[in-house]
Amino acid sequence: MQSRFRSDRRLTARMGVTLFLLGLLYVGFVAALIVLLKSWVLVVVVAAGLLGAQYWFSDRVALFAMRGRVVEREEFPELHGVVDRLCAIADMPKPVVAVSDMEMPNAFATGRNPDHAVVCVTTGLLRRLEPDELEGVLAHELSHVAHKDVAVITVASFLGVIAGLIVRFAFYSQVFGGGRRDQNTAVIFAAVMGVSAAVYAISFLLIRALSRYRELAADRAAALLTGRPSVLASALTKVSGDIARIPTRDLRTAQAFNAFYFTPALGREPSVARLFSTHPSLEQRLDQLARISAELGEAAAPGGG
Repeated sequence: MQSRFRSDRRLTARMGVTLFLLGLLYVGFVAALIVLLKSWVLVVVVAAGLLGAQYWFSDRVALFAMRGRVVEREEFPELHGVVDRLCAIADMPKPVVAVSDMEMPNAFATGRNPDHAVVCVTTGLLRRLEPDELEGVLAHELSHVAHKDVAVITVASFLGVIAGLIVRFAFYSQVFGGGRRDQNTAVIFAAVMGVSAAVYAISFLLIRALSRYRELAADRAAALLTGRPSVLASALTKVSGDIARIPTRDLRTAQAFNAFYFTPALGREPSVARLFSTHPSLEQRLDQLARISAELGEAAAPGGG
C-alpha cells in the first residue's frame, strides 16, 4: 500500500542502482571466495544464512545493541499519540514503538518492510524536544519506513559487514605468523583478506553515498507531510548541538548504527571526514528545509506555520 509520504523517484533510482552494483560485487565476492577456499557449499551456505539473519532479525539486533525496548501506550502515551497521528496522516501501518534509555538525543527506524518496522527514540531526545519538534523527527523516521530505504540499507550493508568480518578474522588469526601454516595456506588467506578489504571499501563508499541522499529525502518528505519544515529544522539544530556536547566515549557504541540515526553520533566532524559520512552536513539539511519553508510560505521562525 502506498503511503501519503511524497514519493521520491531519485531516491528509488539510487536505491536500485546501489543494490544492482552491490549485487554484482556480491556475486564476484562469493565467486572469489569459492575459488580461493575451494568449498562452494560452505561459502554459499554461510553467506545465505548470514544474509537471511540480517534481513529477518535486523530490528531485534538494532534494538538490542542500542538498549532499546518496546513500550506500550500506557507507559509513553504522548509518544504513541504522535506516532498514531502521523501514521493516520500518512496512511501507513503503525510501527512498533520503542525507547532506548540513552542520554544521546537521537532516533532511528529499522525493519524489513512497513508491516514489520520499529521506530525507536532515546530518552535523551524525549527530554530535549518540544512536542512539535518530536513530531518532525518521527515523521522523518517514518518516511524511511514508507520509502523502504531502511530495508535497502539493511541489505546493502550486509556485504560490507561480511567482508569486514573476514578481514578481522584474517588479521586476528595471525595468518602470517607462528609458522603453523604452510606457505600456500598463508597465500590463500592473504588473497582472501585482500579481496575482502577491496569489497569492504567499495561497499562502504556506495552505502555512504546512498545514506547521505536518503537523509535529505527523509527531511524533505517529513517537511512536506507535516507542512512545518521550520520545526524539523529546529529539532535538527537542537539535536546536533546537544550531540556535540555528549562525551565521545558515550557515542562510541552508537557509531556502528550511524546510518540509521536521525543525526550521526559523531559530534563535530572534520571537513574531510564528511566525504565518508552517513549523513549530509547540518548546513545542507537546513538549507533544504529553508527552501521548502519558502515554497510553502511558512514563517521562518522555528515552530511557526
